[in-house]
Amino acid sequence: MIGVGGIILVSVLLFPAFFSKEKTASLPDVVDFNYHIKPIISDRCFKCHGPDKAKQESELGLNVEAGFFKTLKEDSTRHVIVPGKPEQSELYRRIMETDPEEMMPPPESNLVLSDFEKALIKKWIAQGAKYKQHWAFIPPTKSVLPKVKNKDWAKNEIDHFILQKLENEGLKPNKEADKERLLRGTSYDITGLPPSPALLDQFLADQSHDAFEKMVDTLLAMPSYGEHQAVAWLDLARYADSHGYQDDSYRSQWPWRDWVIHAFNQNMPYDQFVTWQLAGDLLPEANKEQILATGFCRNHKITQEGGVIEEEYRTEYIADKTNLYGMAFLGLTFECAKCHDHKYDPISQQEYYSAYAFFNQSSEKGFYGDVSNVSIAEQPTMSPTEEELDCILTFINHSEADTVVSMVMQESDTLRKTFTLKRGPVRPPRQGGDFRHPKSRP
Repeated sequence: MIGVGGIILVSVLLFPAFFSKEKTASLPDVVDFNYHIKPIISDRCFKCHGPDKAKQESELGLNVEAGFFKTLKEDSTRHVIVPGKPEQSELYRRIMETDPEEMMPPPESNLVLSDFEKALIKKWIAQGAKYKQHWAFIPPTKSVLPKVKNKDWAKNEIDHFILQKLENEGLKPNKEADKERLLRGTSYDITGLPPSPALLDQFLADQSHDAFEKMVDTLLAMPSYGEHQAVAWLDLARYADSHGYQDDSYRSQWPWRDWVIHAFNQNMPYDQFVTWQLAGDLLPEANKEQILATGFCRNHKITQEGGVIEEEYRTEYIADKTNLYGMAFLGLTFECAKCHDHKYDPISQQEYYSAYAFFNQSSEKGFYGDVSNVSIAEQPTMSPTEEELDCILTFINHSEADTVVSMVMQESDTLRKTFTLKRGPVRPPRQGGDFRHPKSRP
């Protein structure tokens, strides 16, 4: 899941080429829409040709594939883009235009394209103007190794991609680091800590051809590996041992944190890591570790403010789970579709509440009592026995805790209907009736 591949951060590959110094940068061999073109279009063109149809000029939206290849409204013989023919493409003609009445972006927008960005767009069109969906919807495939000039420098496949980027930027690799610097950087990457003097002495004394590989294995076997790698996941899952609202009362979620660290240190397969956190309690004959993993879904803020509408906050908690699911596992800003069809990502409001329905079966409540009701967790919770802590959940660090309690997921006894909640204020439930959003529909 989370093994060596998860710790290799090739930052040089993360930055689009149009941020380069144009005097030294060269165009990539293959111009990619998502990587090179979409950031330019989004930043310079969406103001007038983006997803907001009310502000679209000439009814042209470049936020969808059809917009790039449509016929111009004022002239049916001209097209926004003609694949393979930049000079016949209206988009390219307008970004190269110098007449203020014709040029794009228009002068009054205070937006400009650099020569390098214009060249990127021209090459993309010349190469066929291949459009791509949002990256989250494209199945990953093995990339073809890029061509590089300094073939002797690359020692593995990743090196080819790094070197191609460096050569495109007009840069040369640094000299190979000495063993002290190599170990220091590697140790920080894997454990977040500098290497100990003993570890450094061990590495310097090892003159074997695989000394570095053995040292990586040593670092991966340290408990600090899981602790360091878990930090980003804990942040994503909004982990905290307090409720988050103004009173910010204490709650107990640290046993779930210990499980995440344990999962990384055990190199748990990613599919299992995901399944247990989203639905560990729903697995056949779920064990305590699988149930504990569902604490991932319970890290949202919880209110203890008096006078709140319980159903309002229950729905907010479910929405938080749905939003987190979209962000963590789909790579999308899912929450926008809570109130309306998404303007940027292809998600309808109905699809949002279809995902919402999965979490909507949780038995948790929206309000358990005000701040005077001091508790360390809100139901449903899991409280393992001493035997379970000593034999099954041995990774939980409970030496200084009187009790071990963690909030987890649990299905309600009855199937709860899910409604598409249209925009509008919340109203209290009618006497004797169920809560309904004022503009809800099944």
